Amino acid sequence: MSLLFTNDRRGQYPDSWYAATAAPPGPYAPLRGEARADVCVIGAGFTGLSAALHLAQRGLRVVVVDAHRVGFGASGRNGGQVHSGQRLDQIALERMMGDGDAARLWHLAEDAKALLARLIADHAIACDYRPGVVHALRRAGDVAADHAYAEKLRLDYEYDLVEPLTRDEMRALVGSPVYHGGSVDWGAGHLHPLALVFGLARAAVAAGAVIHEMSHVHHIAHGAKPVVRTDTGRVVCDHVVLATNGYLCGLERGIGARVLPINNFIVATEPLGARAAQVLAKDVAVADSNFVVNYFRMTPDGRLLFGGGESYGDRFPTDIAATVRKPMAQVFPQLADVRIDHAWGGTLAITMTRLPHFARPAANILSASGYSGHGVALAVLAGRLMADAMAGQAEGFDLMARLPTPRFPGGGALRTPLMGLAMRWFSMRDRLGI
Repeated sequence: MSLLFTNDRRGQYPDSWYAATAAPPGPYAPLRGEARADVCVIGAGFTGLSAALHLAQRGLRVVVVDAHRVGFGASGRNGGQVHSGQRLDQIALERMMGDGDAARLWHLAEDAKALLARLIADHAIACDYRPGVVHALRRAGDVAADHAYAEKLRLDYEYDLVEPLTRDEMRALVGSPVYHGGSVDWGAGHLHPLALVFGLARAAVAAGAVIHEMSHVHHIAHGAKPVVRTDTGRVVCDHVVLATNGYLCGLERGIGARVLPINNFIVATEPLGARAAQVLAKDVAVADSNFVVNYFRMTPDGRLLFGGGESYGDRFPTDIAATVRKPMAQVFPQLADVRIDHAWGGTLAITMTRLPHFARPAANILSASGYSGHGVALAVLAGRLMADAMAGQAEGFDLMARLPTPRFPGGGALRTPLMGLAMRWFSMRDRLGI
């Protein structure tokens, strides 16, 4: 069975707090028969809908196809954190890409946050954006380097929105005994990701794009006029945008060798009432320094959204709530008895370097994926960069395409079990505090 359908009922959003608190647009009719378009976009998440919006605003005929509903995949299930920079820090990027490209990558990531803010404002998207993302450190020995990095951003990149936190300041902000300090980025933020996707879908349709839900793509025929074949029809087009992320499902094997789907899990507790102040003293999001990251924030109705745990096979665990409760109770022992009202999983995509994979499988096919947990702003930017590239303005896309994303070892049959072994090793290091 395709990964698209392994863990979900077709067309039904998961039992997430997001799905319970946002009204979907549409529904949009499945593709029937043949459609013609300047651009066919495969995938109706952040990347695909941003591409559709920006392409339609340029006057192009755009058809979007998705196997489920808009925002059904990782775009509508993630932690909702809008980070600064790329997935790797600027020190690593300077070593990897040189100072010039590293600086351009930083500014491109700043453009991503600005684009997101502009789209939210221009299209009146009610997605509850709030500033502040905390980097919480599990090891005392990491604090000095984290604070030095904040100073580097101030001096080398003129970015002065990162506030260093001592152990006591972290404890005052985050009510957990496990963190030794860190920092808070006031230029980053958090939002309701599914509401953002729904807003992008409405904006794309208003600009002239056509969306077909429940339209599973099973083949792309390359050529001067690519043909995108679904289970009930086909789209004949001039260009294709691949915006499938973890749900590529064999459509382009060259991309699949570099982009690996993995699963991540989130819970939403019951409303905490007065106990909420014991968890977070301010309305910020938190991501910690574990290799398998724990991330959390409060919802406007006073619930804790907590993400933790990963899996590397096709299937989600049978009890997602129990899977996530373990790391949540380690971080917040005072919530060991709290009721969990929603528990859901999602499939995202990672690369070997944790940097996104931008590629041209053919001259008229563009792809962006593998955001590695850093995709809320960058995926929206990726859609615009692909629209720009189709208009002959490919500088941003080409810069992202230069990021190294080597093939995973082991080939198609062995890469998932090998990655699972590696991740279990790093998870053990997290538990031991190494």
